[in-house]
Amino acid sequence: MKAITIPEFGDADVLRLDDVAVPEPGPGQVSIDVEYAGANFAEVLYRRGIADVPLPFVPGIEVSGRIRALGAGVEGLRVGEPVAALTIVDSGGYAEVAVTSADLVAPLNGLDFAVAAGVPSNSTTAHLVLDRIARIAPGERVLVHAAAGGVGSQLAQVARLLGAGTVVGTVGSPAKADVVRELGVEHVVLRDELPGRVGELTGGAGFDIVADMVGGRARRTSLDALAPFGRMIALGNASGADDVPLSPNELWLTNKSVSGFNLAAFSALHPAEAGRALRRAVAAVASGDLRVRVEEMPLEKAAEAHRRIESGTTTGKLVLAVRS
Repeated sequence: MKAITIPEFGDADVLRLDDVAVPEPGPGQVSIDVEYAGANFAEVLYRRGIADVPLPFVPGIEVSGRIRALGAGVEGLRVGEPVAALTIVDSGGYAEVAVTSADLVAPLNGLDFAVAAGVPSNSTTAHLVLDRIARIAPGERVLVHAAAGGVGSQLAQVARLLGAGTVVGTVGSPAKADVVRELGVEHVVLRDELPGRVGELTGGAGFDIVADMVGGRARRTSLDALAPFGRMIALGNASGADDVPLSPNELWLTNKSVSGFNLAAFSALHPAEAGRALRRAVAAVASGDLRVRVEEMPLEKAAEAHRRIESGTTTGKLVLAVRS
């Protein structure tokens, strides 16, 4: 089959379209004839060698397509069924066939394949971060960094779906502000201007929840912006900045907390729970309660997709068309 591989670590140009063996599902797994694969910053990290993966490696943490085969013991799914799936545990989504745990699969129920490929990673993450990790309560004030991006746009919308009172999104440039407003986020600010506007945006109280996938200066700003008993969730470092020291004594003295969330690690440990969140996300998109903006590119343009993601100029989600 055709697949994009990482033969060596490096910049986007190392990605190669290769012929590789077709994977077969093991017990509790399914194989999927892939229609579309989502393109994510996680795959950029694999390609750079920041994540320790064996080479050559087929990236791709989410797909949409039709079930090709069922492994032993799989029930409730059928061959030919249209599905969205997380392939995040072992990767392999940039290929004509991908294998994953049956727990990490969701029937599409009429959802378009291209849109469905943009759901498993970001929309599932948004539900788990806000519901499972931050434990959002009705009326709480939520700050989402990089709100025009793939995961940020989902976090901002899901916060509203789960009952947030105020949702504020930050963007890196003015050009992205309108994209966030179109998603129903009433307050959009430039990230560099946030420190001086926290009081205005929260009535002087601070934020109850901050989701930060940017890192660097945004990490420090996020902690400062928290209300007492507020929760900051670190779920990325898109800025590529050095780690920011955080003081446990400061958390103790201010009644604040910091948690981390990594979807790959969570899905490996709790596949059934990750799968439930995926199915919840698919249902929200199918009903129109959650919007996913996708842009299609052919699989052979994976390197271009990576360069666009690394540039920080993308909004919404890039998906790679595997089958034309």
